[in-house]
Amino acid sequence: MKDFTPYTQKAPLSASIDYYKFTMGSVIYEYHPDAEITFTLKNRNHTQPLGEYVSPEELQTRIDNIRERGFNAEEVAYLAGLKAQDGEARFTPEYLDHLVEMELPAVNIAIDPETQDLAVDTSGPWTDVSVWETVIMSEVNELYYKNLMEHHGLSLEDLYIEGDRRLDEKIDTLRSNPGIKFADFGTRRRFSLAWHEHVVEKLTHTLPGQFTGTSNPYFAHKYSLTPVGTFAHEMPMVYAALEDADGNNPMNGHAKMLHDWQAHYDGDLSVALTDTFGSDFFFANFSAEQASTWNGLRHDSGDPIEFGEKAIKFYESHDIDPTTKTIVFSDGLDANKIVELYQHFEGRVSLLFGWGTSLMNDLGLSANNFVMKATRVNNQPTVKLSDEPGKHTGDAADIDRYLDLAAATEGVYATA
Repeated sequence: MKDFTPYTQKAPLSASIDYYKFTMGSVIYEYHPDAEITFTLKNRNHTQPLGEYVSPEELQTRIDNIRERGFNAEEVAYLAGLKAQDGEARFTPEYLDHLVEMELPAVNIAIDPETQDLAVDTSGPWTDVSVWETVIMSEVNELYYKNLMEHHGLSLEDLYIEGDRRLDEKIDTLRSNPGIKFADFGTRRRFSLAWHEHVVEKLTHTLPGQFTGTSNPYFAHKYSLTPVGTFAHEMPMVYAALEDADGNNPMNGHAKMLHDWQAHYDGDLSVALTDTFGSDFFFANFSAEQASTWNGLRHDSGDPIEFGEKAIKFYESHDIDPTTKTIVFSDGLDANKIVELYQHFEGRVSLLFGWGTSLMNDLGLSANNFVMKATRVNNQPTVKLSDEPGKHTGDAADIDRYLDLAAATEGVYATA
């Protein structure tokens, strides 16, 4: 049995960061480096409190240790060596220098007196504080499962044996559908860093033609994989709040964000996340030119088949061959759902599956369901809508206002 001794505290910072933190960070550094952002942890599962197994003191010690280390030279050198589609450097020297000099903001950790659950928040310049999101989430999970196992006397070896059995079943399922392409999106949801590496290493060897990359830059570097990621809900959420703070329609921020992204990357990294303010809003406002020049779309909430059909119809309405575009499905996937979606859309549109929780945290224990979202921008509240109402985030009054503003722009692609 492989040694799965936890080693998070000696791993580099990028082992707990999604690659899109850097692709977003580069845009943020150019356009909004001084925006002051607050990130706040929210546990979506009130029946599984994080504070039951994660003490603020223990988490604070780990976070402070990471904060003190920052990025090391090897991590930044790897990013410096990445190339864009035109062969030029992916990241500017100025942005990379900023990473070297970055001082991560302080993180506040406590038990909320109202919910009696873990409370975590952090504020700082957007370029810097954004880094914390996936780091904090992965650290919370690592501590949660470590302490849960100790409390219940569970065997780590037994859990990994069960996890390997389940992983082998997934591999067999995917191997029987060789056209399926998927990437690891599991950093923030993983059981542990050690298990994450085990899964990445095993997939690299067993499904080399299907496992296309990882959102984890540390493992992408270590295993010579493609780092995968464009942007998260964070980008349009913050842009909308910036517009709101200036007295403008916050929905204008979505278009400005897409414009800045396209200008910064010149058509590269052009897979658009569609559900920050609902996919009906997205399709009503994504222009024919954007539909033609952007490479694809990412689905992250709502019915995936309904979304895929809507996307195909959207492309066809602009005389665009859907098979030249990619849909990245990344919401709540398991092996059977991946096969179902692949078989439904095969030959009609290019597909990639971004696989997270059930790939990196399926060892027989219940997975956590929490997020770490940008909640305030220059003291202006943010809002995230969704194709699943249960995933809306923000103050109730702001959510209602954003829903009305989004609905006012929905056109022919709005569902009945």
